[in-house]
Amino acid sequence: MARLTVWLLILLAALSVPALAAVEVRQFDDPVLEERYRDLTATLRCPKCQNQAIGDSDSPIAGDMRDRVYQQLQQGRSDKEILDFMVHRFGDYVLYNPRLEGRTLLLWGLPAALVMLGIVLVVMLVRARRHVAARGLSEAERARLDALVHRQGVHHDTVHRDTAHHERNE
Repeated sequence: MARLTVWLLILLAALSVPALAAVEVRQFDDPVLEERYRDLTATLRCPKCQNQAIGDSDSPIAGDMRDRVYQQLQQGRSDKEILDFMVHRFGDYVLYNPRLEGRTLLLWGLPAALVMLGIVLVVMLVRARRHVAARGLSEAERARLDALVHRQGVHHDTVHRDTAHHERNE
């Protein structure tokens, strides 16, 4: 029984080690620097993880990136300088919101262009329907409508007469 308890304690200790390793303590003398650190680590995406910020990731590369951000903040670099460094090192993928540049114009412009195209299509459809609704019937259409109404009236009268005749015979 004592052996089982020892093994359970060893197992629990082994399972709790990764949880302790994930906690990073950063010391900031200035609360503004600490806020900038949180903002930057939330803005940068982990290159290894699927759509996860480096502040939330436990991967080694995210830890390295957090260390770099911390070091550069301590050296007095601006947020733009830190972001430029990270983009230079890891590529545009690390930014959740890519910068507006020549190569990202399609990425930024396509949603706006699709919305504009949708608005133009809706306006064209509404105008076309108004035009059709406002236009009267041509002579051929009017003659066909009269023929259909007359035929339906004849058919309705015939059915009505047959039903009345059938009821009388019963």
